[in-house]
Amino acid sequence: MMTDEDIEQASLISYSDKPRTFPDMRSKTYSPLIFRILRNLNLRALSVLMLLSFGGIFYMGARTSPIILFVFVVCIISFMLSVYLTKWVLAKDEGPPEMVQISDAIRDGAEGFFRTQYGTISKMAFLLAFVILCIYLFRNLTPQQEASGLGRTMSAYITVAAFLLGALCSGIAGYVGMWVSVRANVRVSSAARRSAREALQIAVRAGGFSALVVVGMAVIGIAILYSTFYVWLDVDSPGSMKVTDLPLLLVGYGFGASFVALFAQLGGGIYTKGADVGADLVGKVEQGIPEDDPRNPAVIADLVGDNVGDCAARGADLFESIAAEIISAMILGGTMAQKCKIEDPSGFILFPLVVHSFDLVISSIGILSIKGTRNASVKSPVEDPMVVLQKGYSLTIILAILTFGASTRWLLYTEQAPSAWLNFFMCGLVGIITAYVFVWISRYYTDYKYEPVRTLALASSTGHGTNIIAGVSLGLESTALPVLVISVAIISAFWLGKTSGLVDENGNPTGGLFGTAVATMGMLSTAAYVLTMDMFGPIADNAGGIVEMSQQPESVREVTDVLDAVGNTTKATTKGFAIGSAALASFLLFSAYMDEVSAFANVSFKEVDIAIPEIFIGGLLGAMLIFLFSAWACAAVGRTAQEVVNEVRRQFIERPGIMDYKEKPDYGRCVAIVASSALREMIKPGALAIVSPIVVGFVFRILGYYTGQPLLGAKVVAAMLMFATVCGILMALFLNTAGGAWDNAKKYIETGALGGKGSDSHKAAVTGDTVGDPFKDTAGPSIHVLIKMLATITLVMAPIFL
Repeated sequence: MMTDEDIEQASLISYSDKPRTFPDMRSKTYSPLIFRILRNLNLRALSVLMLLSFGGIFYMGARTSPIILFVFVVCIISFMLSVYLTKWVLAKDEGPPEMVQISDAIRDGAEGFFRTQYGTISKMAFLLAFVILCIYLFRNLTPQQEASGLGRTMSAYITVAAFLLGALCSGIAGYVGMWVSVRANVRVSSAARRSAREALQIAVRAGGFSALVVVGMAVIGIAILYSTFYVWLDVDSPGSMKVTDLPLLLVGYGFGASFVALFAQLGGGIYTKGADVGADLVGKVEQGIPEDDPRNPAVIADLVGDNVGDCAARGADLFESIAAEIISAMILGGTMAQKCKIEDPSGFILFPLVVHSFDLVISSIGILSIKGTRNASVKSPVEDPMVVLQKGYSLTIILAILTFGASTRWLLYTEQAPSAWLNFFMCGLVGIITAYVFVWISRYYTDYKYEPVRTLALASSTGHGTNIIAGVSLGLESTALPVLVISVAIISAFWLGKTSGLVDENGNPTGGLFGTAVATMGMLSTAAYVLTMDMFGPIADNAGGIVEMSQQPESVREVTDVLDAVGNTTKATTKGFAIGSAALASFLLFSAYMDEVSAFANVSFKEVDIAIPEIFIGGLLGAMLIFLFSAWACAAVGRTAQEVVNEVRRQFIERPGIMDYKEKPDYGRCVAIVASSALREMIKPGALAIVSPIVVGFVFRILGYYTGQPLLGAKVVAAMLMFATVCGILMALFLNTAGGAWDNAKKYIETGALGGKGSDSHKAAVTGDTVGDPFKDTAGPSIHVLIKMLATITLVMAPIFL
């Protein structure tokens, strides 16, 4: 083991004298099969293929509705803009050879893990698709499906096809997020040598490319599926399915997206935090070397984790969020239009697609509004990147309000209630305000410019224990304001919808739930820009790692440190945003589930009585599921980190020359350990999430059969879903905020406060950061995916509960 004197002498070697040792892990670059096929086509064949595809898409859009045609046009234009952003980013220089070598190693590690992880997920997806097919082949049909002539076989194949398409699109969304991040990181590092603003612009535009593709794919995927079913099933013709029932056929798409997102988030989260915790515990705490130091054998695994955990997983996560929200809103819009006997219900059904089409437009404007400054240099004062990002977000919010008002007037105006569109616009405004407030609350609790994080940093000065206590209490406190905001948003939107003037044939108000759906759409109406800010974080983090590993001057590292600290805050704020939208979306999916049970059972199902013992037990099981899932996710990170710690310690002992740059660490060994562990550990919590509601619903269905309670299985699952949603929201808020606050408390001390790097306060803050890592990047993000997946799986599996 190296002595403190040896470490100090190694750290004092001048920049020019340090031997530069870099990983050599190059292998054949991986691309998914579909991309390899397209790349091998000649230009003429590819042009013909694209022309035929666009022609088919526009033909189906024209046959379906002018609204669908509008959605197709906006999505294709946004894809063209994303291509422009890609070319703009890739045109930037990659910097000196040592930066390129490090970037190549990160890219290889990320693509290798992605290939293996998604290969495992695809096998599980096909197995689950077979289970869904078997269930649907023997399930009952709703009266509406029987009247339309849609048989069991057709219904089964439609649901399975939608499930597999949702899973495929979610996987592509994840790959796109990772693809751009592993190519943009080195360009941000290179730009940081010249200008902080240029580095910021590259990171934002790289994140913008991923965001536009993810949101665009979610929207166009649902639109294509909807128009295909509309044309193929000859919807709204005599003797066929009504358009108001069509959205129910899309539920499988949402379940497929949720399924992939959950395993992507679990596997990526375990990978990134297992590597990060292991690297920090040995490198920072035991050896006293800086973060991302090239002497740390786990540093490449850590940087790879940023891409597979924070980029690929987050892309699949937001894709799933948007898909679930669109489908649930379409179902509720169709149900309300049917009850109100609205002559043309297509506006109420397709409204979510139009809102997110405008999201692509306004977010593009927000992304392009962030520009580099002329004559800036790395020696110039660094402008606060958060201020720049906030300006872009504020512009996007203003445009969202304008386009939302235009959308409601265009699609939600009806002669039956001429002022209803105005009420629904107010619902959307409630959602937009909720999103803005959520971002502000998350920033307040996780940005070191504000009191909570500085108080947490101060607690580090008295030891490791007080740091942990302060962080836990901060996380617990941070759940209060978001819950109050969600509560006000749901009540306000429900009341505005209920008083919109839309009534059923008995004169009862019917717009309440749809008002809540519109508020959810308002909250997600800036989703592309929010995802851009989220993707900015890991790209900036990777850039800082490349700068440190390639041993660039301190002034360059200062630029990337500022970007990295802001990236931590944007990741925390977007996680808060995702939790808020998940809460509203889960509420909608819960309502859609109750409507679907009513349709299958042909019995009214409007309430869940938790005073019934069996139903109360279902609620307890739902709450227990959240805690058990969280425990397994955190434990998985802990076991992975232990393997990394043991490996890094072994290398430092067996290769003492690593500390003075005389021997090269075995980076590949740590990458292999983390990848293997993450793939192994993601299975158990993921299987728990999928199997639990199915087993509980089926067991209580049998119990209900023998006790004369025909809807018992469906009611118990409803209680399970309800309690899991409530507990999941609170748990995710606690975990995400506490983890983000611990991370930025460490960053605050590293700016020179409370003794700076290497001080006792810093060591305590590093301990807090390692505790918070599995909270904010594994368990927390996975939980809000879990609660939406529980809602979609209950929708798909509802027949086996009856």
